[in-house]
Amino acid sequence: MAEPDENDATRTARAVVVALLGAGVREVVVAPGSRNAPLSFAVWDAAAAGLLRLHTRIDERSAAFLALGLSRTGAPAAVVSTSGTAVANLHPAVLEAAHAGVPLVVVTADRPARLSGTGANQTTEQVGVFGPLVATRDVGADRPPGWLALWLEDGPVHLNVRLDEPLLPAGPWVLDADEREAATGADPQERLGSRWPTTDAPIDPGPRTVVVAGDDAGPPPRLLAQAAGWPLLAEPSSGSRTGSHALRAYRLLLETDLGRSIERVVVAGHPTLSRPVTRLLGRDGVEVLAAPARGVWAARPFAVDVELPGAAPHPDQQATDPGWLAAWVEADRAVSRRLDALLGAEPGLTPYDVAGAVARALPPEGLLHVGASSPIRDLDLMVHGWQVGARRKVVANRGLSGIDGVVSTAIGAALGRPSSSRAFALVGDVTFLHDANGLVLGPDEPEPDLTIVVVNDDGGSIFSMLEQGAPAHADRFERLFATPHRVDLASLCAATRTPHWRVESLPELEQALASPNGGIEVVEARVRRDDRRALDERIRALRP
Repeated sequence: MAEPDENDATRTARAVVVALLGAGVREVVVAPGSRNAPLSFAVWDAAAAGLLRLHTRIDERSAAFLALGLSRTGAPAAVVSTSGTAVANLHPAVLEAAHAGVPLVVVTADRPARLSGTGANQTTEQVGVFGPLVATRDVGADRPPGWLALWLEDGPVHLNVRLDEPLLPAGPWVLDADEREAATGADPQERLGSRWPTTDAPIDPGPRTVVVAGDDAGPPPRLLAQAAGWPLLAEPSSGSRTGSHALRAYRLLLETDLGRSIERVVVAGHPTLSRPVTRLLGRDGVEVLAAPARGVWAARPFAVDVELPGAAPHPDQQATDPGWLAAWVEADRAVSRRLDALLGAEPGLTPYDVAGAVARALPPEGLLHVGASSPIRDLDLMVHGWQVGARRKVVANRGLSGIDGVVSTAIGAALGRPSSSRAFALVGDVTFLHDANGLVLGPDEPEPDLTIVVVNDDGGSIFSMLEQGAPAHADRFERLFATPHRVDLASLCAATRTPHWRVESLPELEQALASPNGGIEVVEARVRRDDRRALDERIRALRP
């Protein structure tokens, strides 16, 4: 219990921290500010007592994405900010958490209610600032002890905490027995126990079926594909890209005669990477069975014929004709051989070479965070089915597929999974520059062993493969879409004392990946962009 002479702001801040701990929060990221000082002091004291781990960042956007990454791979995290524009800078990470269904607590300090609607410094309307997708609790000082209780679901929670002066505590906070009991929450991972229920009945094995596993689908789609003998089209961040049924070149096969013979698709997770998959899900005559999706919008963007309670197979699931899977496996191997031959004949280092090298370097128990745009699609075409049970974990911000905050998210993901034998991030140069201040860490901050591989083609190559990259738009493409930046990444890394390697060949890259320095390091892989559209056209032409 707080001492009687403590002020209202201190009592409120300590009640918030006790509630966070009681909800299972074990990681708190603080961005500095004056109005959130009571919260910062309370978090410090809780960290000193060994009840949580404290992180600080000077930029609220980076702080929020760090908390997002921590929540993805470990215990739920909270981010604490001051008032005003600081709150708005949390919004991108909050939206990603909402659409990806990642538990995240956002704690924003605010001025007292009497100053709302006035021109008081750093005062704006913070209640509901994140829109209708995120519930806000407006927290004041006029509540009895123990009034605040939290239960973390999939997605973000916003606590807007109104704090009045004085903002500093009279002394350090030593939690008493009642506060420690209230701060002891159940294992936050227990909430995952019912994420993947089985289907309520076996699925008819007759129709020619494929299983599509999108982001965060988990192991059940693999189990279903194995039980039924169906091909598995699994994105790298699905958690299903393991075993003998996972196909490497599936997106090149979907628009072949084999792909056109599909009669049914079972969907789990959040598929976002492939236009051929999108077209398959909207194709006339194809039945779609879909498991529940995580995130604030559960509705699918395609018509669903049958809603499944889960993607895990029923114990009595029967297998289909083995010839169906065999045809897909044979076609996948043939196209993969031609793909490897094509890439092997290319002069210099290609983005696909980089993705393939990172995939091969990822050991069992390893972690890989992948950026949006080209890198995750390149990886999708280069990953064979990893060994089942090796516990490789691939994560990505696919809720809204943004390029913002990826460096900070990767650092958080690596910190949240301390058991990882090795951690990598694979990002493009524009993505890296968008969050370069994620490399700004204070001398006392927890730092993971993380190798950030930056595929640098001096611009946004993803657009060269889309409609605006056609030759008809060449006169304006560079300025509007490619946006070359000519940034010297070595100098940028030197400014933050981040070790940097620059490589231009596959052997150099493989050596760099095999020789980590420890801590955060950047491996810059220089590739061409001027030939990217032509290269991808040759790859698409490989399909039989």
